[in-house]
Amino acid sequence: MTASLNAGQKLKAKLRKGETAFGLWVSMESPTVSEIAAHVGLDWICIDAEHGELDLQEVANHLRAIARSSTAGLVRISQIEHGLIQRVLGLGAHGIIVPRIRTAEEVERAVCFAKYPPRGLRGIGVERALLWGRGRTRAKSANQRTMVIPMIETVDGAKNIEEIMQVPDVDGFFFGPADFSASAGFVGEWEGPGIAEEIVRLKDRLRAQGFACGVVATDPNNGKFRIGQGFQMIGLGVDCTLLVKIISEMMDGLGKPLDPALWTAEA
Repeated sequence: MTASLNAGQKLKAKLRKGETAFGLWVSMESPTVSEIAAHVGLDWICIDAEHGELDLQEVANHLRAIARSSTAGLVRISQIEHGLIQRVLGLGAHGIIVPRIRTAEEVERAVCFAKYPPRGLRGIGVERALLWGRGRTRAKSANQRTMVIPMIETVDGAKNIEEIMQVPDVDGFFFGPADFSASAGFVGEWEGPGIAEEIVRLKDRLRAQGFACGVVATDPNNGKFRIGQGFQMIGLGVDCTLLVKIISEMMDGLGKPLDPALWTAEA
């Protein structure tokens, strides 16, 4: 269990040293997805509990699948809520990714709920993170180990970036281009007009203050481009979209391309 609990620290150290950390966005139910991610040596996974259908039992199963590995398990929460954050971390997550951040006050609340006293309000329970009550001493170092990574994916978040950066105990920032575009009025676009430039501007400001920044790559060339831009946490993609992409490419290569109407028809 020790290696699993140190995975978050390894990720934090890698980011502090300016190294690139590769990960996978997990949205499918099967913990085999996370097991494979750990087996191939990815630095992190983000278990997406904001979108899709994953419940806390499934989140726990994904975290179990990477136990004793060097892959950090992060959970994207659905909202900044004390009970939710406490339960996710109690399941053994190495940290949380906090979506749709708009203000410094929101970031402070997320940090507060993720940390034990005196920094925060997280309660000590008989749960997996503390070895079901037999590892309560782990709580003494949990505040240093637990990662909090806000997502900048709204126009308001961009406007308030200077105040947001002042919140203590934040480990880095992740960008969501699609939601950022939607927030700016370009719904359905990955990076609407001016969004790509704005994200890079914000990333440069954050990096100048020592924060690591992350983003999901759309393909290998885009991943190389993002690394060149200075992004450190590179998401290789989302499990379900990678599966669809590989199937589509295989069918194209076999002369049986999928009908484009599949992607435009209403459910």
